Amino acid sequence: MTPEQYCQEKAAKSGSSFYYSFLFLPTERRKAITALYAFCREVDDVVDECTDPTIAATKLAWWRQEVAKMKAGEPTHPVTKAMAPYQQSYGVTAERLSEIIDGMQMDLEQTRYLDFKGLRLYCYRVASVVGLMAAEIFGRTHQDTLAYAEQLGLALQLTNIIRDVGEDARKGRVYLPIEDLQKFNVPVQQILQYKGGAEFEALMKFQTERAREHYRKAYSLLPKADRKAQRAGLIMASIYSDLLREIERNGYKVLNERTSLTPLRKLWVAWRTWITSKPAPV
Repeated sequence: MTPEQYCQEKAAKSGSSFYYSFLFLPTERRKAITALYAFCREVDDVVDECTDPTIAATKLAWWRQEVAKMKAGEPTHPVTKAMAPYQQSYGVTAERLSEIIDGMQMDLEQTRYLDFKGLRLYCYRVASVVGLMAAEIFGRTHQDTLAYAEQLGLALQLTNIIRDVGEDARKGRVYLPIEDLQKFNVPVQQILQYKGGAEFEALMKFQTERAREHYRKAYSLLPKADRKAQRAGLIMASIYSDLLREIERNGYKVLNERTSLTPLRKLWVAWRTWITSKPAPV
């Protein structure tokens, strides 16, 4: 199996919405973003699948060394071998990859966030940094496109957090800021016990609107000249905007259910966005 085949298999097996945004890309750009996504899956799996934090920390340390080897021209893992050619051409740099690992390290060291400022740093590391590299891979001509990518990464990660409240609680994690829980009178223990209610629904409406604000800000920053090149990112935005609406229609039952879109619906949204170069409304 070649490094590219390994990454392709990793991406396809994940069943993620991101995979649908890659389908329409030219071959070389598709290879680059698939390799980057495979890396994100590898380090994310370390945190999600290792029940022993010490082992997880050791594995993340290994990945830090592997990223350094890639920078030195000596990668050993299929994923870093697949990413190596794109360090200069598409900005898939060791520094940015290390920052993603920093975000994963945060998951090992804390399970709560006092305020949105702290959560935003986490989102920047695990999502916005990915967005910055993705924007380079997709192609850009304006600096503002990077500001768009940073905001879009934040919006996508906030959507993930909304969708996964119950799933994360089962792992002992609550990403919703403590200041927001207090504002809406929702104790952490209520989330850990998967109990909804009017206060929880109001909290989730607030979180949803915050995510939508960042989608809107991202769209406002994207230069018209780069809109066509950035269609893969806009596909993700469209799919996740649809997901937010589905969660909303379902009454924010995220504590005990995991809302998702069917593969056919994702493919339809992807095709529609690719043709129009416009994201779904938020």
